[in-house]
Amino acid sequence: MANKLIKDIQPKSEVVKMLQKYIINRYFITICLFLVWMIFFDKTSFLVINELNGEISKYQEQLQYYKTEYEKNDTFYKKLMNNKSEKEKYARENYFMKKPDEEIFILVVDSTNIPKK
Repeated sequence: MANKLIKDIQPKSEVVKMLQKYIINRYFITICLFLVWMIFFDKTSFLVINELNGEISKYQEQLQYYKTEYEKNDTFYKKLMNNKSEKEKYARENYFMKKPDEEIFILVVDSTNIPKK
């Protein structure tokens, strides 16, 4: 029984000796310190790169939004420039323009008379 216990303990001690050998090794320590430095402290650390990638994705989403807005405005502009009745409709609705023989009435609702819910 005692021999069996000694055999079980002996391989573990060899493993511990191997681990101690590698942990105490100056190259292992240097590599570990280098990795810690690169991950946390360097200007181009993993954390900084991850934050910059987040900003890049945010700006790509904004770029996509502005591209779709540009396409909408471009189609509206082309439609507006090619059709005289569209120009007239846009001018009447947004700038209250009128023909010489017309009158425009602008109705303003008094917000104090509106019942509150």
